Amino acid sequence: MPFGVQEFTLAIIVGTLSAIVYALRVLVLMERRIARIEGHTERAVGKLLKEETKIEKSLKRRKK
Repeated sequence: MPFGVQEFTLAIIVGTLSAIVYALRVLVLMERRIARIEGHTERAVGKLLKEETKIEKSLKRRKK
């Protein structure tokens, strides 16, 4: 059974909508992954700052 103009147009619309939904799904997953990476980076920077503060305090004590 050949498709008519209406069925063909409907198929194009449904295909386009499904592609948009899939793209949004991928974007949400990527955003979550980036947020997780940023969280790990912030934690690492916090640890470095804490360690650097300890080193600076110990150097100040040595100078006195």
